[in-house]
Amino acid sequence: MSDPLYKKELLRLAADATGAGRLDQPDAAAMVSNPACGDRVRVELQLKDGRIAALAHQAQACVLTQASAAILAGGAPGRSPAEIAALADSVRAMLAGAGNPGPPFDAYGVFDGVATHAGRHRCVMLPLEAALKALESQA
Repeated sequence: MSDPLYKKELLRLAADATGAGRLDQPDAAAMVSNPACGDRVRVELQLKDGRIAALAHQAQACVLTQASAAILAGGAPGRSPAEIAALADSVRAMLAGAGNPGPPFDAYGVFDGVATHAGRHRCVMLPLEAALKALESQA
């Protein structure tokens, strides 16, 4: 597939679905949706000492949202709410033309083809929005 939105690496991330599912006893959870396309994602968090211990997600969404959720789930454990907020800012900036986030979230670089499709930015941001909403519910 030559479409820059749907690179093989992006499709692989979505298919691997790191973190897909539910947590047995989440400390926080939030669901957000994108009314423009119907994507929905629920993020559940377990927290320990003010940091994310585990993140699970359920996405009824396009592959962009699914891949974003998988990247977030893979790198979120051990991160503070401030680090997740900074990641969201970094991904938003990347979609506007700035550089990729650093490790462990450098896989967000797979979305470089989305930058010119402003209507798809929200798809990439949806899991981050859900995680931030869940974290805010704990504040």
